[in-house]
Amino acid sequence: MQFDITMPFALFAITVAAMFLNKRVEGKLKKTFEEREFRNRDSLLFAAMITVMVSVIIFVPEMAILTLFMFSYSTLLFTFSYIFSGISKRRAQLFCLVFGVAGLAAGTFALLRALDSWMVYGGWALCGVAAFAFFAIAYEQTRTVARERWYLAVLPPILFVLLYLVYNGTNLWFPYLLNVYALMFAVLITLYLGSMFSWRNVLIFAGLLTVIDIILVLVTGFMVTAAKTVSGLGLPVLVSLPTVPLIITEEGMQYMSLGLGDFFFSGILATQTYKRFGKKTAVLSVVTMCLSFAIFEAFLLSTNFGAFPGTLMIICGWLPIVAWKLLAEKRNKKLQ
Repeated sequence: MQFDITMPFALFAITVAAMFLNKRVEGKLKKTFEEREFRNRDSLLFAAMITVMVSVIIFVPEMAILTLFMFSYSTLLFTFSYIFSGISKRRAQLFCLVFGVAGLAAGTFALLRALDSWMVYGGWALCGVAAFAFFAIAYEQTRTVARERWYLAVLPPILFVLLYLVYNGTNLWFPYLLNVYALMFAVLITLYLGSMFSWRNVLIFAGLLTVIDIILVLVTGFMVTAAKTVSGLGLPVLVSLPTVPLIITEEGMQYMSLGLGDFFFSGILATQTYKRFGKKTAVLSVVTMCLSFAIFEAFLLSTNFGAFPGTLMIICGWLPIVAWKLLAEKRNKKLQ
């Protein structure tokens, strides 16, 4: 029987990271979004929008898909960077230094490779980002008030877009940069939307999304087709990791892939469990979600079943913990 520990561990790490980061950033995000929360009908609408998006994306021209996703990712990066850009001068300079060094290294490497004129232009653009970041470090010396800075917020999305344009299709983009950005977006999406859910509507959303995922994967196959279409453009919509222990096929080393939606799904379940039952129960629920996922994944690796709904793999580990806590809560109320 074949099994894998890489993807379950990645699921555990990202879910736990999103869960604990949510406690630190939720207040800031809610203040920014004016304490808005999803209502039950909003959860239904959100699930319906996901269904429509997945169903029609296979009929949309590739350039339109690319533009939509790049705009969405860039907006997400800019929003988070701007919200939390009111940091101290020293941290702001360190932030700029990291992006300056990254831009300079990526630009220099592109110029040295210079496989075509596009990579040359991209290399100079990346060096331009580095120059802007180093200029921002010097400019920070003149600032006396720590407020939101637009010039800090533009660095992450610009670097992301340029790295994609320059390195997409190279061995540097996949699997390295693509997975780094996919994991980053998995956390950011969970933090961005997780603060808008409550315990009641997350139950509605989780149940509905699981049913939708089952239909789109096992019945219509739209989810699989849409994932192949979008991932074929090199967009970070999937986390793809080699199996451990290694599984070698005729095509080479086998990779397992999991969509950002599944990371988001486990993240909001863990976050709401943390709010409702506390840290220990939330961590236990993450462990059981990942164990359930690992068992299903081992079944898929040992058979030729094909694609399987990630939400179902995850929720099968979450439901027993939640049911146990709800029953214990009900029993305690009766005793009182």
